[in-house]
Amino acid sequence: MALLTVKNLTKSFGGLTAVSDVNMQIEEGELVGLIGPNGAGKTTLFNLLTGVYEPTTGKVILNTHGKEREIQGKKPYNICGEGIARTFQNIRLFKELSVLDNVRIAMHQRVGYNMMDAFLHTPKYVKEEERMIKEAEELLDIFHLSHKKFEKAKNLPYGEQRHLEIVRAMATKPDLLLLDEPAAGMNPNETAALTETIAQLRRDFGLTILLIEHDMSLVMKICERIYVLNYGQMLAKGTPDEIRNNKQVIEAYLGEER
Repeated sequence: MALLTVKNLTKSFGGLTAVSDVNMQIEEGELVGLIGPNGAGKTTLFNLLTGVYEPTTGKVILNTHGKEREIQGKKPYNICGEGIARTFQNIRLFKELSVLDNVRIAMHQRVGYNMMDAFLHTPKYVKEEERMIKEAEELLDIFHLSHKKFEKAKNLPYGEQRHLEIVRAMATKPDLLLLDEPAAGMNPNETAALTETIAQLRRDFGLTILLIEHDMSLVMKICERIYVLNYGQMLAKGTPDEIRNNKQVIEAYLGEER
């Protein structure tokens, strides 16, 4: 059984069908790309997978740690608890909080103390807080942000804010990480560094990753398989070479057959 299975997923907004009868499978440990022209329904699909939207019809089946369950229609925090984390196309950090606190907040879903422990500052509370700080700093170090841990998130350069959002998602200890245009707004050097970091995350943490990205050099370099959406429907799927040479994909991006 695949780690994530999407069956006939559809989302309609009134008379507009944004995602129509989409099927896909992601195996454990894969790094999969999701591409398509602007308005193809990619972010809507991410929102369906993470509980931001409830599907009109269809199923989303997650299979982790030997447990298979349907997650469509659950609240985003429940789906996060099930093992799916995401970043957003538009950065959504807690801008007035420090870099470190942005990461620590994401860890509290799995914290090992209760409200009374926190109120009384019991040994359990102190130990858990020390553990979270250590783990947060280790994650920040991977993205070369540990030296800025006490700075407010809003003061980071754009590229580092993008990195921080990925760190915050990683702090939830996901089985599946969804990245929504992680390289958006980055220059070529930043994109190259991000490409290596994504590959490192997968390699070092054993993550399964699904990413939306318009930078085809990034997608073609690190993704093993690619799904292509167009007008809310699945247009094609295959390896990078198969997608690169698919006439339907070329037409969807260029507007005419080349």
